[in-house]
Amino acid sequence: MSINQIVTPLDSAVLETKEQYKVYFKIVTHAFDELVKSIAEKKLCSYLEATFVKQYCELMTYSLEAFRIKYLYDDEEKMRIDLTESGFPNYLEFRYLFNDLELRQQHMAKLPTVKEVKDEFLETLLRKKQPIAERRLQQAASIIYYSSVQQEYIFKRFVQGKILEVTDGSNDAQYLVSWAFYDVTHNRPFICFMYFDLHKEKLEEYRQKIYQVLEQTADRNMDLDMMAYAIDKKLPKVWPKRIRKIDLGPLHSVFAKDELVVTHTVLEAIVKKTLDLSAFAISLRMDETNTTGNFTEGSFFSKQRLQVWAPTTKQNYVLAPHRVIQVFYDNIPETIHQLTQEPIEIPSLNLEHGA
Repeated sequence: MSINQIVTPLDSAVLETKEQYKVYFKIVTHAFDELVKSIAEKKLCSYLEATFVKQYCELMTYSLEAFRIKYLYDDEEKMRIDLTESGFPNYLEFRYLFNDLELRQQHMAKLPTVKEVKDEFLETLLRKKQPIAERRLQQAASIIYYSSVQQEYIFKRFVQGKILEVTDGSNDAQYLVSWAFYDVTHNRPFICFMYFDLHKEKLEEYRQKIYQVLEQTADRNMDLDMMAYAIDKKLPKVWPKRIRKIDLGPLHSVFAKDELVVTHTVLEAIVKKTLDLSAFAISLRMDETNTTGNFTEGSFFSKQRLQVWAPTTKQNYVLAPHRVIQVFYDNIPETIHQLTQEPIEIPSLNLEHGA
């Protein structure tokens, strides 16, 4: 295990009660769904990029729902959450989820059949007029979990997108490739795009090489110029034109325990009852770099053309419900004025009515 994979109590915290988990899942799912909608509606990305963002985020929301079902009635295990500059599940939870589904048949063999559970529930509720035992509810949740959750829709540590030919004329590059990863240090999802040309190589013959290098080189959060140089160095036939990285998070809510100004403002307002427990904000950052030229590196017999990259541009956004935005302007106007644009308003969450 590398030093970046060492966890602390706040990186893998557990909540105390099932009720807290219910609130947590409502907040994080609602915030994430609204973030995805806003990226498209506010045109923070191109139409093609927004389409890919939606597809990757659907994997994330599917995984969150799988977590909710998995831990619904599990009294033995609790889901670990990163409360420091994340607000999302610890990356190990995704691995456990994937491993669970690898052993789906073994787990299902230990559970009663759906018919047996239905018959017993009807007998208990209708004839005996008694509540269902917690153990049976846990078994029912496990049956739903193992029979309905599909492994291929889980957000993995690295998710590779297809290479597409750029035909809309919006870029001077031939191709676009996207990928996503769940960073093990930050416990947050990231989405990346690279526009590029191919030099003296057919795409079909070089496609797998590109996929391999991206997974080995760009599967974690790093400075964009470092990522760009590493990709460029390992793929001599690829001439990158533009690279963009989208950081989805962190989520600022009652469950956060970091030192971020936005988080502290939300928490203080909740303590003072200026904001409800359901109050939240979610940050979004987009980094981008473009090539400004190229240079040749290496000896006479092993020369390689490499790109010169412009300084990375950084765009920072905050999305929050109207009342939360008012609290930000009242308490941290300097922080808000440093954003790329005014906070983006998204619908609030009503916990009493389940959003």
